[in-house]
Amino acid sequence: MNSSFKNSTNNIPDNIPLFEKRINYSFKDKEVIFTAITHSSYANEKKAKKLKYNERIEFLGDSVLSLTISEYLYKMFPELPEGELTVIRSKIVCESSLSCCAAQIGLGDVLLLGKGEELSGGRSKSSILSDAFEALLGALYLDGGFEIAREFILKHMMNIIKSSVQGKLFSDYKTQLQEKVQQNGEKQISYSVIDESGPDHNKTFVTEIRINNVVRGQGTGRSKKESEQNAAKDALDKLSI
Repeated sequence: MNSSFKNSTNNIPDNIPLFEKRINYSFKDKEVIFTAITHSSYANEKKAKKLKYNERIEFLGDSVLSLTISEYLYKMFPELPEGELTVIRSKIVCESSLSCCAAQIGLGDVLLLGKGEELSGGRSKSSILSDAFEALLGALYLDGGFEIAREFILKHMMNIIKSSVQGKLFSDYKTQLQEKVQQNGEKQISYSVIDESGPDHNKTFVTEIRINNVVRGQGTGRSKKESEQNAAKDALDKLSI
């Protein structure tokens, strides 16, 4: 789907109505969803138009998401202590789960990306998809209110919530990789952060994994641990090919 094709009268992508139908919500203020799908790389290429991009609205969506999941877990599992609730929430509100939800609703298809991100496969990048999903939640909150955003989150994330509570979600990829590597007779696994970007409250880490000093994978995350897990998953996927 070509998300660069615009309606000449209002500069809103023509595929937004199709996306709205897909998520069963029509935005009253189209500029809100336009901002949510605009990546900074696209806005930077269109500086003359002074476009807003989705980082601020993503910040808002992150809070809406955290509150929704926290409230749900608090009410549904009164027997669980704070520590366990925190662990479960962290598994739900992570890059892997959010990018999965974004992919399921085809969010990548409608993103406005700069040429560089487009060519480098930005529409399927976990970090871009997860950020865009949070931006979408922020847009739903601004346009329809908290209850609309809450209903959307619980509808589209319920399977992830249930799997996380049952302990099935996003298993320890580092442990799986360690076991697989030992089976193959290889021994040395090392992780190193090769890039770090963003403000202190919303950093993104990129970690590279080496097996016997050979680069085998790369992963991004909002913490070093998450980026290591995603790097291990990338290495596992490649070793399975």
